[in-house]
Amino acid sequence: MAGTLDVEGRQLSTKYEGSVRNMVLCSLFACIGALNFGFTIGYSSPAIPSMIKHDVLKEEDAGWFGSLMTIGALFGGPISGWLIEKQGRKRTIFLSSLPFLLGYGSMIVAQSVSYLYVGRFLTGVGSGMVTVCVPMYVAEIATKSRRGVLGSCVQLFIVIGICLAYIQGINDEWKEMANAALLPAGLAAVAVVFIPETPRWLLAKNRKADARNALAAVRDAHADVQEELRDIEEGLDTQEEMSWSEFFGREELKRPLFICLVVMVCQQFSGINAVMFYTVSIFNTAIPEMAHSATVFIGIVQVIATLIACFLMDHVGRKKLLIMAGSVMAVNLFILGFYFKLSAQKSLSPVLITWLPVVCLTFYIVGFSLGWGPIPMLIMSEIFPARGRGTAGAIAIFFNWLTAFFVTKEFMILQNLLGQDGVFYFFGIFCVFGVWFVMKYLPETKGKSLEDIELYFLGRSSVR
Repeated sequence: MAGTLDVEGRQLSTKYEGSVRNMVLCSLFACIGALNFGFTIGYSSPAIPSMIKHDVLKEEDAGWFGSLMTIGALFGGPISGWLIEKQGRKRTIFLSSLPFLLGYGSMIVAQSVSYLYVGRFLTGVGSGMVTVCVPMYVAEIATKSRRGVLGSCVQLFIVIGICLAYIQGINDEWKEMANAALLPAGLAAVAVVFIPETPRWLLAKNRKADARNALAAVRDAHADVQEELRDIEEGLDTQEEMSWSEFFGREELKRPLFICLVVMVCQQFSGINAVMFYTVSIFNTAIPEMAHSATVFIGIVQVIATLIACFLMDHVGRKKLLIMAGSVMAVNLFILGFYFKLSAQKSLSPVLITWLPVVCLTFYIVGFSLGWGPIPMLIMSEIFPARGRGTAGAIAIFFNWLTAFFVTKEFMILQNLLGQDGVFYFFGIFCVFGVWFVMKYLPETKGKSLEDIELYFLGRSSVR
């Protein structure tokens, strides 16, 4: 097909997507916010024992300190969803760094446990904001052939943040960790200044010249920006506002929302919190000489597996990765449940007591990091129409954090009801359900433009 000519008179295909350098840099700058989120997740594990040791937090208050992040995130998601439509993706990423700065600042100057609670709540607000605005920004500036790898970088930065918190927590106390957390929070605020707003949001606001300049900034001089702009504009609905009620009244909106919410529920009920809860105790029992390094080991496994997922996302596809990862997780959860059952009966050999849970934990974490860790947020940023992406993201993230809070809060009740082995069987069944649901209902979005995905839910595209 004939294309346009570049400045040197060379024939270019209209399908040429441009250099990846600017696009990758913009995505990585935006993902620094996800690093803050990851550090916040990892912070509580080493910080709580340190706070208790220095008498700044009582042991009975530790549960509240940990769960306040989840409560803050319940507010952060809807706030980000509103800001992302009114103020834009870029400005919302900038604003998401402020709760982290204020939250860790409150912890640093803490004169009572109230300061710690306020700080933890604020970092939770920032975390909820990040989970909406960063994946959306990356998805909207990425080309369809690289949206998977760049979208997975959000989860990669999250697990890097977790790992950094675990590593720092080996030698540093809670206040030194809070001081260190100010650096990525400040860096995120500065880095976002150097990235453009997304062309899709600018076009939705009828700022066509700004949209063309923004798209040119994330492509290169040889890319056919005008052609891509035209494709984006044709996919945009002329109505600027989308009410929450529309998601429950229109079939083309209900379906992607239903898919996204079920995937989010399956992510939380895949057992990740239960497995992480048991990790240290399992390592203490199985290989006590490595107990202090257990969390760091798991963090490094997550980083490596998520990095691999980044490269597989646009080659294997979201759907296949979720199916494979969910199957691996289910098998290892069932084995772990069987392990706890036999362990309670004292019918396991010393070799199996030592290595079976370690191997299962490692493979489970690999499975989660390859699929059910990074993909749900990527799907959230892909399957909703442009004009409602902020509202839809707010609904999905609120539901995700609400489910996470429920699972964490009621975990001990579930354990008492089902037993140690039963908890793992329960989560394994949810993984099997997740695999079935993905196979039956989730369309493959690999290599599809956001406009093609939107047309699919309108019944006008062949995405499968």
